[in-house]
Amino acid sequence: MGYMPHLKIYTTNFCSYCDRAKAILKSKGITDYEEMNIAGREGMREEIARLTGGRWDVPQVFIDGAYIGDDDALADLAHSGELERMFGMNENSSGNGKGNVDRRDVLIIGSGPAGLAAALYAARAQLNTLVLTGKEIGGQLSLTLDIENYPGFKDGHAGNLIQDMQEQAKRFGAAIEMGYVTEVDFSQRPFRIKTYGSEIEAQSVIVATGSSPRKLEIPGELDYVGRGVSYCATCDGFFFKDKEVVVVGGGDAAVEEGLFLTRFAKTVTIIHRRDRLRANPSIQARALDNPKMKFLWDTVVTAVLGNDKGAYGVRLKDVKTGAEREFKTDGVFIFVGHLPNTTLFEGKLQMDDKGYLIADKRQHTDVEGVFAAGDVQDHVYRQAITAAGTGAAAAIEAERFLAEMAGKAQPAAV
Repeated sequence: MGYMPHLKIYTTNFCSYCDRAKAILKSKGITDYEEMNIAGREGMREEIARLTGGRWDVPQVFIDGAYIGDDDALADLAHSGELERMFGMNENSSGNGKGNVDRRDVLIIGSGPAGLAAALYAARAQLNTLVLTGKEIGGQLSLTLDIENYPGFKDGHAGNLIQDMQEQAKRFGAAIEMGYVTEVDFSQRPFRIKTYGSEIEAQSVIVATGSSPRKLEIPGELDYVGRGVSYCATCDGFFFKDKEVVVVGGGDAAVEEGLFLTRFAKTVTIIHRRDRLRANPSIQARALDNPKMKFLWDTVVTAVLGNDKGAYGVRLKDVKTGAEREFKTDGVFIFVGHLPNTTLFEGKLQMDDKGYLIADKRQHTDVEGVFAAGDVQDHVYRQAITAAGTGAAAAIEAERFLAEMAGKAQPAAV
């Protein structure tokens, strides 16, 4: 065997972006690499900042000591074929799907509550089912720590709920693979789907790609991502031990992530455009009772301030008086809503003016045999339990569709 580059990846616990990076490596057959989990390790903030030129987030990837970047940078390498070239692989050895097509009855794109519920129902109906996890295993649940309102789940730990749902779907035969879809062709059946490492033909598809954090779109925000600006407290909170941070937003996600940050930060200041929180009352009560949490009401962030060392503050505006001022902070965590993950389906499936997939009451899209479930088609409720319900419905409809196409008996209505 010839020379193999040394790949090192810095990760932490409960980090969906770290899982995505490792999934990309696995899809290319790269399993022999060094993983450095930074959780609980002193001095890692300074080390990673030194190695990356000032970033304070994970994952971070290095090949033969050269800095590659985060999971998005690794995905770009994989998509371009450069990763295979760096590791001396030809295209076929990397498993990119040429001449090796995976055929399925049901392909589920996404692994949040909608995708995993769909997997359970489809597999239990004895359909050959594959789940491609996407960026985050567990969807938005992977970016939070606690869940208090999922019926029958008293544990409260979101990660455990995700794990339980995966195991239940697997028990009935569903395959769950770390994979990221790069292209879909819904023009004819079987539908053709490409990932970084494979090509799949599916008789039916359930789209459960969920949503991603909305950005503020203000000056300085993107300039300091990974250098003080973050959209994931569970991923990056470790870097702000004994620091002062702000959380922008007033909903469930903002307050829950703020509470998580109190495990590390000296103070957590919630900045909200209204005079009261929008979060669930029980979550509000915990936040208001936490001595580390402070609140700035009727205030918006108009810019992130920083220098070559990273973000050092934000510019604030009082929405009632119009007065502006600077506010010093070591970190800016942004939780101001979500955008549906539908870019992949532009021109393929019908969407509304906000980019959400349009599905009927039975989860059918405008393409026969393609169904939508979860937050990707729901901008109203956006709850784990409602997402799971639409996932189950989509799987039942997929079963009906496949039975009709095959001329078999359809599942009875319940």
